[in-house]
Amino acid sequence: MAWLTMLDPLRSEPALIDQVYGRLVEAISDGSLLAGERLTQERVARLLDVSRQPVSHALQLLKHHGLVIEHGRRGLAVAPLDATRIWHLYQVREPMDGLAARLASERVASGQVHKDDIDVLQRTLLVGCALDDSAPIIDLVRADVAFHMAIHDLSGNPEIARTVSEQWPQFRRSMAVVLDSKARRALVWKEHTSIVDAVLDGNASLAEHLARKHAHDAGHETRQRIGQMSQS
Repeated sequence: MAWLTMLDPLRSEPALIDQVYGRLVEAISDGSLLAGERLTQERVARLLDVSRQPVSHALQLLKHHGLVIEHGRRGLAVAPLDATRIWHLYQVREPMDGLAARLASERVASGQVHKDDIDVLQRTLLVGCALDDSAPIIDLVRADVAFHMAIHDLSGNPEIARTVSEQWPQFRRSMAVVLDSKARRALVWKEHTSIVDAVLDGNASLAEHLARKHAHDAGHETRQRIGQMSQS
């Protein structure tokens, strides 16, 4: 066991690749990096003051998730928003969000949910509702994602969260487009409140209906907004 003394202690912070990836996802989501903008290892490494190796891996992850595309000999560029792809993703997410809300409600009704888990959901709702019109888009997106992740976790089915997590980068980017509308921001959290009320009341059928409708409407509006942006 002497070899154990030769290893460096494990560090609690995320790996550098994850940090670079997360920073780039946020920059693409909030519009700091625009569609078509060129991304090179050298430029990103310089901006983030890191070596090129973690940048290279992070860019490949972005490519895997469809956030960047090949740009000829010039390397990679931020991908344009694809209205059809976003709509397809929401079509898949709609029944999953409905299932998550139903399962969460059933678990609450049967007393299977710990109070701490309910507190997490309620806190995400309070945080989101407290954001006003001056809040940065990225904060609105984070709050929205946190809310849905809390519902997914409360369902007790880890496969829901695991399946949706693969597409969160695309959803975060599309959320930023829709949440740019002040009217939509207020409606989103009003609908979230209704979903939480149904879940905590143990009304499984209503919770499922509201969650599915919320996802369906979000997908429909997002597709329309992206389409309008493309035309303009």
